[in-house]
Amino acid sequence: MPTVLTTGRLRLRHAELKDAPAMLLLVNEPEFLQNIGDKQVRNLEQAEQYLLNGAIASYQQYGFGLYLVERLSDNATLGLCGLVQRDYLQHPDVGYALFRQYSGQGYTSEAALAVVAYARDTLGLNTLCGIVAPDNLASKRILEKTGMRAAGQKTVLGSDKLVDFYLLDQV
Repeated sequence: MPTVLTTGRLRLRHAELKDAPAMLLLVNEPEFLQNIGDKQVRNLEQAEQYLLNGAIASYQQYGFGLYLVERLSDNATLGLCGLVQRDYLQHPDVGYALFRQYSGQGYTSEAALAVVAYARDTLGLNTLCGIVAPDNLASKRILEKTGMRAAGQKTVLGSDKLVDFYLLDQV
């Protein structure tokens, strides 16, 4: 389980198939379904495929992906945070989803800020973006903390869903 980066309270590492039980729970939380969407993951086998086809494939294809976020003090799995290369976006997207019991404690901001710094300093990515449901004010605040600014709206590929688009030029 390669650790990608650590912060004062968190470890971000590559997701693995052993993380399927946590992913099954995370992608079916009401907040995930409302703000990110239904990934049609209903059992452990589907959760493993979700990891294989998503984060794990992304590490191999792009050298980055969504990372499992763990709390250093007790190794608790808090959720995901990382970079996603989406077909309909020109730049990598800073994405995150934490279990609801860990929201409001600064973990998401801490992880997102660390991912943005990693993208700039280690991966050499000069431009990042973020997408967020228009009514997800908490997520917008996190993107703004990373230095992103609102830059209009985008339509999600394969749907008629509009999302707010944020951009961070780090040059």
